[in-house]
Amino acid sequence: MRADRLVAALLLLQARGRVTAPELAQELEISVATARRDLEALSAAGIPVYPQPGRGGGWQLVGGARTDLSGLTSDEARALFLLLGPATGPAPGTAPPLTSALRKLVRALPATFRADAEAAARAVVSDSARWGEPGRELPGLVETLQTAVVRRLKVRLAYTSRGGRSTERLVDPLGLVDKDGMWYLIAGTEAGRRTFRVDRIAEAGVTDLPAERPDDFDLSAEWQRVVDEVEQRRSLVSAVVLIEARHVRVLREQFGRHCEVIGQEDDGRVRARVAAQMALSIAEQLAGWGAQVEVVEPEPVRAELARIGAELVTRYAGQEAVSAEGSRSGGPAGHH
Repeated sequence: MRADRLVAALLLLQARGRVTAPELAQELEISVATARRDLEALSAAGIPVYPQPGRGGGWQLVGGARTDLSGLTSDEARALFLLLGPATGPAPGTAPPLTSALRKLVRALPATFRADAEAAARAVVSDSARWGEPGRELPGLVETLQTAVVRRLKVRLAYTSRGGRSTERLVDPLGLVDKDGMWYLIAGTEAGRRTFRVDRIAEAGVTDLPAERPDDFDLSAEWQRVVDEVEQRRSLVSAVVLIEARHVRVLREQFGRHCEVIGQEDDGRVRARVAAQMALSIAEQLAGWGAQVEVVEPEPVRAELARIGAELVTRYAGQEAVSAEGSRSGGPAGHH
């Protein structure tokens, strides 16, 4: 877990004052490239960690070796806990030792900005399971929205819906979710809680109005509710397919969590179940596989594949015949 490594890297820097990427890699049993990315992530987030060039260089925690976090400023502590995630309660998939370590880090902070650090820790959830969307760079609005969540201030959004309709809304920001590079804002609205894709937010203005946030609000639990609702809509139809074992990884990347291996055939092929919103959606995703995937059931998916295949034959079979005839005759006239 990356949060575990970031905590370990920070504590190692506190103990030694300076460390190189190879030293960190050896201590944490990770690659040098991963260690360097973790150090760069701490530095980019605003933690006072800087590279020192030249012989005897490495990465240094400015201010010297420390045994606690009392040397961090309020902004630095908030940046750290935005990176680390939930620190005051167990999030799904969070190891108990990590949760305990994060609680200790919170207690080590000066009381004057401990609340901000705790709010920052609850402001973001990371979900690595894809919904068929490619990873994207961090949107510029995320930092603005994080600030609004931590400071509990209403945000005025200019938002474009999936259908292209533009609206303006005044919302109570409750938390942000990073789903494999796609960011979502969960917010309270006049119509209840809503989930907004950050890449569809054209503008976001933080106001001076206090935002309403239920005392018992749990971002991880709320996101799980959203995921369950979306997954139910996206998996209304399932199909059983046969595919060579070496292609299963690609099939899983294509269907995300809607791909489940359920057995193996005598010929070595893997039996898997894939799901989508409609039979047509499954057929469209499998059509590019050609004969490499065999759909066992249901019949509606097989029928959609047959229809797609027939359309392709109608469109391209005649062109292939003309092309083959041209090749046999030596090409266009005048070029024999």
